[in-house]
Amino acid sequence: MKFYLKKLLSLLLTLLLVSVMAFAAFNLIPGDPAQLILGTQSTPEALAELHQKLGLDKSMPERYAGWLLGLLHGDMGTSLQYSRPVSELIGSRLPVTAALALMALLLIFTVSVPVGVFSAQKRGSPVGRLLDSVTMLNISMPGFFLGILFIWIFGLVLHFFSPGGYVGWRESPDGFLRYMIFPALAVALPNIAVASKFLRSALVEESGADYVRTAVSKGLSKHIVLYRHMLKNALIPFLTLSGMMVAEIFSGSILIEQVFGIPGVGRLLISSILSRDFPLLESLVVYLAFLVVLANFAADLLLQAADPRIRVKP
Repeated sequence: MKFYLKKLLSLLLTLLLVSVMAFAAFNLIPGDPAQLILGTQSTPEALAELHQKLGLDKSMPERYAGWLLGLLHGDMGTSLQYSRPVSELIGSRLPVTAALALMALLLIFTVSVPVGVFSAQKRGSPVGRLLDSVTMLNISMPGFFLGILFIWIFGLVLHFFSPGGYVGWRESPDGFLRYMIFPALAVALPNIAVASKFLRSALVEESGADYVRTAVSKGLSKHIVLYRHMLKNALIPFLTLSGMMVAEIFSGSILIEQVFGIPGVGRLLISSILSRDFPLLESLVVYLAFLVVLANFAADLLLQAADPRIRVKP
């Protein structure tokens, strides 16, 4: 119980620190934020009105306290660009990004584990060296480049989907899946390469352990030793990597949504940066940080459940 309380306290402290850093970063920018938003041709009346709307007429501690209290109550303010509640904007875009992230995670787990196991079994062979080369190629290629490549091949050449013609789930579930599979692949492929390489290295390390040699000497086949013992132990650190990959998935989704024209949180984030929509931008940063921290928290709990002897210190 003490372990879970420590992890929960660590999660809350991390989120508090992120909120402080996000708020300070946008409020310590040189110059007047209202002037940056309205431009140099703004009138004093418009500046004064925006100052009051953003709370810039108050001290920074007062602004932070009010902003944090609003976040805790679900009131994230009003977007300057869209003139709509920030919570409403995020709520309408989050399901799309969540679907993209879940599809990418599913691809990562279902592909990286068998590829990592097969690569470990074939290490040193021509097939193993070929897999290593393909893995390094996938690691070196950024997701947005893969996205552009998929649009060209599967959209413009093979006409498997219409580039830029995003279809919502409610409009057509089949059209939604056909469109989203390629952005999910673009996000997942570099992470599949990293995860499979990580699992391969863990299995190779496990193969030299004493319990493996003992099991083989007792007559157990290498297949049984691999799948009943080695893989189980190698998957424990793999869970830690999966938690960190959530951050990679969300950061990769930001550009991928822009490339494919997907109306998700990532595209909303870029829009808020370009329009200097600080209320929306601050809330998005904290919201994405919350999802990443929560995913790592869940990974730590799974890690502890997989091996109760492990106690990860926050």
